[in-house]
Amino acid sequence: MSPPAESVKLAPLPPFKPDLYQRAWQSIPHPTLPLLATVHQKSVTVFSLTTLSAHSSLTNGHERSVRSTSWKPNLGPHQLCLVTGSFDSTAGIWRWKDDIEVEITDEDDDDDTKEKDWELMVVLDGHDSEIKSVSFSPTGQYLATCSRDKSVWVWEDVGENEADDEWETVAVLNEHDGDVKAVAWCPETNRSGRGRYSSDVLASASYDNTVRVWREDGDGEWICVAVLEGHEGTVWGLQWEPKPKDTKFPRLLSWGADCTVRVWTLKEEDEEEVEAPQHAWGGGLGGIPNTMRRSLKEEWECTAILPKAHTRDVYAASWSPETGMVASSGSDGIIAVYREEEDINSTNGTAHATDDEAAAMELDGDIPMTNGHTEKPRGSRKWKTVSTTPNAHGPYEVNHITWCKRYDQGCPPEKRGVEEMLVTTGDDGIVRPWQVIMS
Repeated sequence: MSPPAESVKLAPLPPFKPDLYQRAWQSIPHPTLPLLATVHQKSVTVFSLTTLSAHSSLTNGHERSVRSTSWKPNLGPHQLCLVTGSFDSTAGIWRWKDDIEVEITDEDDDDDTKEKDWELMVVLDGHDSEIKSVSFSPTGQYLATCSRDKSVWVWEDVGENEADDEWETVAVLNEHDGDVKAVAWCPETNRSGRGRYSSDVLASASYDNTVRVWREDGDGEWICVAVLEGHEGTVWGLQWEPKPKDTKFPRLLSWGADCTVRVWTLKEEDEEEVEAPQHAWGGGLGGIPNTMRRSLKEEWECTAILPKAHTRDVYAASWSPETGMVASSGSDGIIAVYREEEDINSTNGTAHATDDEAAAMELDGDIPMTNGHTEKPRGSRKWKTVSTTPNAHGPYEVNHITWCKRYDQGCPPEKRGVEEMLVTTGDDGIVRPWQVIMS
């Protein structure tokens, strides 16, 4: 008998204040500071994770709703930069113009202070329709935007220094057949020393039911190296595995209108196979004729469909960098939490589907079917649902969920900046933190 999976209980913490009283789309934690950026209407409210109250606001930069935001990483002390993507088809680069150390913990800011310290530095235009998602690459060198116009744009920071906000379009990717809903850059984790797999890699999710993976080739052109097919409806979003175990390349998480959350894994070629064309034509891929560039294509496979927990569209999911757990939310108002576990039925490197659960997983496509005898590599894993919380925002849809660190006064001092919580963002305009209790 396998031991029961450790269960998880979510306990609501006091909501962030003030309530926004209007649909909020997403809340994005800063990568290192106790700040959370929430997009709603034509603005962004930045909350302090220390006080659970508003820190500042970004306003008067867009003519229509702001749909997405992303923090620029790797900035120096006292520097903050956000990008906003709007339904007005533009993206805005914003910078904070004050001492942030005081402001993060200062609960006495007046409304004038909250609005005057963010400055819109540059507006990026070019999309023909609403921008749905924006994302900075791990180094901050690149910015990706995607739109209802079916395109993904890649922008490069070509300024001489950080204060020089000059961005240049380096690629317009038009291979999706529908509205592009989301873009996400692969983290730098476990990419070094992998030949061509070391370069920046971007993924996009679309109304055309697919996920596409993009890389820059030796000529500096961004190309689609893989199309991930399997979803039976709009793919609403995706996230890369933040901290892969062992030395494996980061996996990719996607979710969509078919009520599923899926995990995709890259099938890496042997290094000799990757390097061979470079020896034949000289350094890099630039000298390889187009007809010989088959090696740039990648094979990805769906290695897991998480247990069904949702009855309607899954709008958001988040992969914890600390525990490896995944949380999802969506149109049905449910928060589901999943844990990946070692398959204890695995012996001698194989596991056989012998019970009803495994048979159902085969039919769902979670594991390949081989006439009732399913073999998986040693160390294969199973995902289990460890928590479901209905009506997370009452009757309202939950548009976004994310893991982030706790810094609030209700968290023991020794756990601040270490313990994780979940934050959900809904149609009711409430940004709600949740304590994650293991039992």
